[in-house]
Amino acid sequence: MGKRRRVAERRKTHPAVLGGMIAVVVGGAGFGVYALYDGGAAADERSAATAGHKAVKTGPLTTAEVRTASARFLTAWQHGKASEAASATDDPSTAGKLLTGYTKDAHLKDVTLTPGTAKGARVPFSVKATVTYRSLSKPVSYDSSLTVVRRPGDGEPLVDWHAAVVHPDLRDGDTLVTGESGTPPVKALDRDGGDVTAAKYPSLGTVLDGLREKYGKQAGGTAGVELRVVRGTASKAAKLSDKTLVELSKGTPGTVKTTLSPALQAAAEQQVTKRARASVVVLRPSTGEILAVANSGHGFNTAFQGSLAPGSTMKVITSSLLLEKGLTAPDKPHPCPKTFTYGGWKFHNDDDFEIKGGTFKASFARSCNTAFISQAKKLENDDLTKQAQQVFGLSMNNWAIGVPTFDGSVPVQSAAQKAASMIGQGGVRMNPLNMASVAATVRSGAFHQPYLVAPSFDHRTLATATRTLPAGTLSQLRELMRYTAESGTAAQAMSGLGPDYGAKTGSAEVDGQKKPNGWFTAYRGDLAAAGVVQAGGHGGDTAGPIVATLLKLGS
Repeated sequence: MGKRRRVAERRKTHPAVLGGMIAVVVGGAGFGVYALYDGGAAADERSAATAGHKAVKTGPLTTAEVRTASARFLTAWQHGKASEAASATDDPSTAGKLLTGYTKDAHLKDVTLTPGTAKGARVPFSVKATVTYRSLSKPVSYDSSLTVVRRPGDGEPLVDWHAAVVHPDLRDGDTLVTGESGTPPVKALDRDGGDVTAAKYPSLGTVLDGLREKYGKQAGGTAGVELRVVRGTASKAAKLSDKTLVELSKGTPGTVKTTLSPALQAAAEQQVTKRARASVVVLRPSTGEILAVANSGHGFNTAFQGSLAPGSTMKVITSSLLLEKGLTAPDKPHPCPKTFTYGGWKFHNDDDFEIKGGTFKASFARSCNTAFISQAKKLENDDLTKQAQQVFGLSMNNWAIGVPTFDGSVPVQSAAQKAASMIGQGGVRMNPLNMASVAATVRSGAFHQPYLVAPSFDHRTLATATRTLPAGTLSQLRELMRYTAESGTAAQAMSGLGPDYGAKTGSAEVDGQKKPNGWFTAYRGDLAAAGVVQAGGHGGDTAGPIVATLLKLGS
């Protein structure tokens, strides 16, 4: 059981408030220990001691407790006392290893830690140090933070340990290492031969890391000396690449040409800055070439590696299945009630709207959930999974685009979860790369695996789909997406971009999030794109303008 969960479970005890004091029951005997909320001394310590119990610190952390616990940790760390600093955390063993490695493996010395103003239990601090390796030396500076928590059992204030305390780019299990990198750097070029750098395109930091990890050794470069993040088991499972923090000596880079369009990449970078937590991908449907990828947050490449419920954009895949099975047709009458119950769950439309006497095309264009849920009983549990894999090339974890990606997931599910999957909820997970590929498949008529580096560069094999949609089904699917772009929920964003176009909006509910994630996927001519704005609201209003702007620019 994780550390946080144990703390949460301990705090489920509901203390009784007695005259400004709290009573916490300790053990099965019902022995009461009373302590002031302000963190003062226990009111009944003598009784507790007499009974052989130690007073348990409870209640919210005081300013003094946060200050003392953080100062103890930071002071010991600054003085190079790794064991002492680790003992000030709630995970001394793990903390000790990383803090020891900070000096021995990362070769960081002359550490100065300056705390900022605490916000509750969170204490920001700045780090200045020097990284030295043999005759090479460079200054290092960055910002981090720590959080103070009470230790389960005795309530002692301690630093809540995570690797990110040491450096914000670290995930738990990662380490810091200084030395010869082993992987030569790469010089990335766009499709026109221009330089691709993180300074020029901030979104591409993680992409460049991935290109280096994949092609550094085969691109012809030589390694340099650097301070870098070396990923651990969990990070590797999440397909995160090692990250260079400081170059002490530059290696000789090899050259890797990408498919990126300089104009579209620059525009994508600019577009995502308009929304917090926005991500977008632009593809060429006829080839699968990735023309642009951007994220408003640069720490994680959500556009390629995100794993999010795609909401109603999933209805493109679901509709292809229903159309192919002959269960519906664009102009066929189709029910769209306010609600529909399946598998014990009651499914709703947005604001409980309904379409009386409508067609399937009308339900698709307005994104009627119940129109799809009502068809769940006619499908086998694995139908949607097979459709995603066989026609759209998704959910098989076999894409080889040149950098790490998450290739979508459409698991086999039953009952209510099967129905939820049909509208992009349940266990279905996608990212903008996946959904741009879905739109591209509809536009081109066949799945072309997206790629950032041409397969001819390293003779790798691209993923393929096992079949294409029948011509009649494909024509009907394009009709649905065109009608949605013309007259449905995507019409405002796609205004003026027709007639060779199609689109689908989506809103994906997320537990604990006030607004849904807004999705939008579309194509125009030989361009396809998809975007998501997390916690942004309806896709037509949030991700839609981002996608439409890039489709217009790239035509």
